[in-house]
This record gives sequence, C-alpha cells and structure tokens, in this order.
Amino acid sequence: MTGADGRRPIVVGVDPDPEKRPALSWAAGEAERRRLPLRLVHAQGTPTGGYRSGEVRPSWEEWNRELHGLGDQVLKDAVDFVESRQPAVELTTLLAEGEPAWILREEARDASLVVVGSWHLTRRRGLISSASVTLPLAAHAACPVVVVPEPEPVVEQPPHVVVGVDGSPHSTAAVDLAVEEAEMRGAGVLALYVWHPPLLGALDERATVDECRRVLAETVAGRTAAHPDVELRHEVVRGHPVQALTEASEHALALVVGTRGHGGFTGMLLGSVSHGVLRHAHCPVITVPVRPGTGTRAT
Repeated sequence: MTGADGRRPIVVGVDPDPEKRPALSWAAGEAERRRLPLRLVHAQGTPTGGYRSGEVRPSWEEWNRELHGLGDQVLKDAVDFVESRQPAVELTTLLAEGEPAWILREEARDASLVVVGSWHLTRRRGLISSASVTLPLAAHAACPVVVVPEPEPVVEQPPHVVVGVDGSPHSTAAVDLAVEEAEMRGAGVLALYVWHPPLLGALDERATVDECRRVLAETVAGRTAAHPDVELRHEVVRGHPVQALTEASEHALALVVGTRGHGGFTGMLLGSVSHGVLRHAHCPVITVPVRPGTGTRAT
C-alpha cells in the first residue's frame, strides 16, 4: 500500500526458511538507499506437511490457528533480521492466505519494486517452487521485479550494472532503471545489444551490426548528461541473448532486462530471454515492465 506521504514501498516476499535471506537482505539495502518503506509479505498458500500416515489431523480451526502462528513467527524473525541490519528502514508486514505469486502481484500494484528469492531455478525443486512464483510475477507485475539468487554473487571491481538493450520501449525503461541503480551504488553501467544472427545468415552482416550500434547509441543517449557520475559503456555482441547476458552477469551488481522486447530479441518474450536469464544469471535480475502506450517504466 502507498504510504500517507505518497511513497511506494519496496515489497519483499519472505521465505519461511531462515537460511534463505539474500532477497530480504537485498530489499532492506535497497529500501535504505532509496529512502523507502519496506513491506514484508509472507503468503501461506497450502497446508504444511508433517503428519504421519494414520495420525489424526487437527480440526480446521486448530490448523488455521497454528498456521497463522507459524506465519507470525516467520514475519517476526524477518523483522528482527532487517532491523539488525537497516534499523532506519520503516517496516510493515503482511501475513496473507493465497498463492504467493498472486499475493505479490496484488501487492505490486502500489509498490516501487517487488523482491523475491531464487533457489537454483535450474534444479527440479526450484522449477516447482521458485519458478512458480518468479515467472508469473515477473511477467505480470505492475512494477519492476527483482529476483535475487542464492548464494549471493561475487561482485567484480569496479562495480557495474548490466542492462540488455534491443531498441524497444521496454529496453529504454530498463536502461533508465539500470542508471538509477548504478548511481545509487556508485557503480557503472554496461549496456549490451546482443545480435543473434539468423539461421540462414544476414544478407549484409556489417550493415546489420552497424544498425545495432546505431540503435544502442540512440537508446543510451543523454543518460550521462542526466547522471554525470555514472560511467556508461555500451557494446554490440554476437551470440544468443540469454547466453551473452548470463555471461555478462557473472560479476555484476545486477542484470536489468525489459519484460517484453523486440528488435534484437525479436519473438523472445518472457519465457525466453527474460525467462532464460532468470534461470541462469549469476546476479540479481531486475525485470522492468512498461506503462501501456508509453516508453517509460511502470512505477
């Protein structure tokens, strides 16, 4: 929910496992940098396991009371974790019943960012649990979604943010957010246009690459004037967008992509490029939607 002062909070999904804290840590740090409130959300979608075969289950009321008690404790532990690291951040909590993806999508309507964890999406367990939240949330949330991997990545010095560019309004919005993130963190930006050659080959590869460079230069133009402290590098690379962006993410602070792109990513909507980097990137991935009919990101 938007605060009385009009500030949109950062929303973070809280995992019940106290060992899974990278997303919570990232969100708390971002809230401190942006001077925004942080909303901790724990969604209880299905009953917990643990009953042995033949054991009498408790009544609905008892089960519901126990489940809420466990949820309250999860949120209390999360609050303690944040307060121990970012004591100045304003906190609110929400314990909700329902599917986590749906709950977080609803919370995204009034949020500046939604942050969730990623638990090795390439593994079978991750595909069932993590992807069932991150993929629909990234595809449909009204604000940028940040997916934070485990374990936390090793950041290369000097620090930098990577952003994928393809000339679409979605990638323009992604560049805007990447520059903001870099400025807050005293980092640079590496903007990549990944040219994926067609199977039959381009009629004029040099002309095609020159056009990619032109689109890339136009997309990032003016950013350094508005953000003079941010060093912005840009280059065209040849290859598959998912592979190239994943490799570039290895020691980055974050990888920023639009949720639906065209141009260099033609035909690759969420489920291909965005889906691919969510599965394989080595750093937090920020997916950026665009307001319908505009070239600016949704906020």
